[in-house]
Amino acid sequence: MALDGAFLACLRRELTEALLQARVDKIYQPQREELILALRYRGGAERLYISAQATAPRIHFTKESPENPAQPPMFCMLLRKRLTGGRLADIRQDGLERALYLDFDCINELGDPVRLTLAVEIMGRHSNIILIGEDGVIIDAIKRIYPDMSSVRPILPGLRYEAPPAPSDRFDPSRHTAEAIADAVRTGKDAPLSKALLALTQGLSPLSCREIAYRASGGRDPLVSELTKAEWEKLTDCIRRTQAAIEDGGKPYLLTKPDGAPLEYSFQPLIQYGLDARGQETESYSVLLDTFYARRAAAERMRVHSHDLLRVLTNASERVTRKLAAQRQELAAAADRDRLRLYGDLINANLHLIESGANSAQVVNYYDENCATITIPLDAALTPAANARKYYKEYRKAQTAEQILGERIAAGEAELIYIDTVFDALSRAATLREVEELRTELEEQGYLRRRSNGKKPKAAPLKPMTFRSDDGFTILVGRNNLENDRLTLRVAKGSDIWFHTKNVPGSHVIVVCEGQTPPDRTLEQAAILAATHSKAANSAQVPVDYTAARFVKKPSGAKPGMVIYTDNRTAYVTPDAALVERLRAE
Repeated sequence: MALDGAFLACLRRELTEALLQARVDKIYQPQREELILALRYRGGAERLYISAQATAPRIHFTKESPENPAQPPMFCMLLRKRLTGGRLADIRQDGLERALYLDFDCINELGDPVRLTLAVEIMGRHSNIILIGEDGVIIDAIKRIYPDMSSVRPILPGLRYEAPPAPSDRFDPSRHTAEAIADAVRTGKDAPLSKALLALTQGLSPLSCREIAYRASGGRDPLVSELTKAEWEKLTDCIRRTQAAIEDGGKPYLLTKPDGAPLEYSFQPLIQYGLDARGQETESYSVLLDTFYARRAAAERMRVHSHDLLRVLTNASERVTRKLAAQRQELAAAADRDRLRLYGDLINANLHLIESGANSAQVVNYYDENCATITIPLDAALTPAANARKYYKEYRKAQTAEQILGERIAAGEAELIYIDTVFDALSRAATLREVEELRTELEEQGYLRRRSNGKKPKAAPLKPMTFRSDDGFTILVGRNNLENDRLTLRVAKGSDIWFHTKNVPGSHVIVVCEGQTPPDRTLEQAAILAATHSKAANSAQVPVDYTAARFVKKPSGAKPGMVIYTDNRTAYVTPDAALVERLRAE
């Protein structure tokens, strides 16, 4: 989601109401293209975060405290010299342009009052933060743009600042009526409605244009020529509603995927994703942006840290699958071993009839009720007796192979099940600690080379997730195989109730009974927790086995998380993420 001009207009209103007349206390530059301005005002203080990063340009209040470099960059020292102590006089925006201008009333080296402007341009890879003097001349920028980089708009100290060029043929929703924009779409090129809106308007992102098209056409994105009269009227009304939201400051709206990962954000509710996303209004635009980008950064860190684990698991799964296919093929061939013994028996019974050096022998099969004649292939270099011994040897080899292959195939299938459980745990890992525990587990099982930690103390194992049922019973949920083992075999008491999805990788769940008998509602909620924390989290009517913890045992030599159990019953429940969050007691 790009921070478009409409969203920026709503954000500007929030920043202006909070910061006008605030004074610059401190300035930091934690990263090459990031700034944090510590601002103080009567009754409080705020940290204003400004980023010119190509992938996430933005401006908002933040609660984060990133680590700062020991030596501040030159641009940071320049801002400290010029802006520290300055008073924020105004925050300007030209229409719905993606740029904010922060005007500061400061005192220069001679003690004279001057007005300096910090231009914050939110334009993707062209984003920048530029300090401009009272005469409109650039003092410096966080990203200097030399003529060989852009002959159209170089940004260097000493050059006069020019605002980013704006298309003259586009309609600004803050300055043009909804009817004028709709008429321009009607008389413009015949394209999908969302793309036509995007091409003719200024300040609206593709997301906003898709939302207008979705609402106007009842969930479609038709060609402009396909719109009915009623849809044209609805389009005008949707544009008007969007304009009203911009003018009134809108509502900070965060959209997340079903798994909680950030998806989009906007200044108005979004319905275009239907049931594929969940939306919620946040308390402010700054909280919205801080939450969105913090979650996205956390998701990216998780992706980077778990990437090598995912690769190891994928390679291991493919290797075991190939080995199993070869072993099953070999086992199928061994299943024909009785024919080898038959050949040996018939050769021995007909030694006096078979000539040495023959390539085959036709003999009567005495084991067949019809005594049919069969042809037995022979090795011409061997005597008939040696051919019989050869067939007996192959028979014994096939017999031994069948026994060994059966054991190896069972072990391979168990290993695939184990790998699948680690895959599942990795897909549900929410923190770097959880990923590290999975890494430790794979090291212990020989899938990863052990790391040399030197004298670094080993981190204490994570505690299981804790929930409380509506009846007041504590419910514990394991995060991974190692934690499942600890929870089931060490933490759980014999009378506690153990839950796990039937034949599906997932977490071990324990209802702590403490001598009481949990009611059916608690048992159902524990089953829902087990189903939600499993590979079947997106399914319906998931079978969940449950039994007393004393009936759960771990076979000798079994992989982490693998147990056997008896005296169980099965409940069929539907996973419910909302219930999980409501019952969470952590």
